[in-house]
Amino acid sequence: MSSSNSSKNNRTKGHKQKWYKDGLRFECQRCGSCCRGEPGVVWMSKKETKNTSMSLGISTDLFTKDYVRLINGRISLLEHDNGDCVMYDKGCKIYETRPSQCKTFPFWNSNLGNRSEWEEQKKTCPGIGKGKLHTVEEIINRLEPELSDL
Repeated sequence: MSSSNSSKNNRTKGHKQKWYKDGLRFECQRCGSCCRGEPGVVWMSKKETKNTSMSLGISTDLFTKDYVRLINGRISLLEHDNGDCVMYDKGCKIYETRPSQCKTFPFWNSNLGNRSEWEEQKKTCPGIGKGKLHTVEEIINRLEPELSDL
């Protein structure tokens, strides 16, 4: 067995003992609840910045100037004064190239610590509990970008 397979099996084993061992239902409703309101940060890698600028048809320099900020040397999307993401306008303007942080939501470690965290997130995210049942393996695969890129 390769070391990457062994490592993946070890991660899966730990998750199979978690409260969500039977999987979790989630399907994005594209409501924007996770994109609006409360201030925060949306981390982007340099590669994501480049891909997003290309999808918008602008240079990476212009995208960086108009849509991101640096926080302790890391890239984050800007937000409006009301806390809304700068890329949200009646929907995500960059949905196809959205950052890994957005793609992995709601399967973040902070939401998976225990059932009450998941249920709390469900109050503001109408996609939690709906749609496809994601297996433990799929959840782990969604977490990998959060853990490696950020």
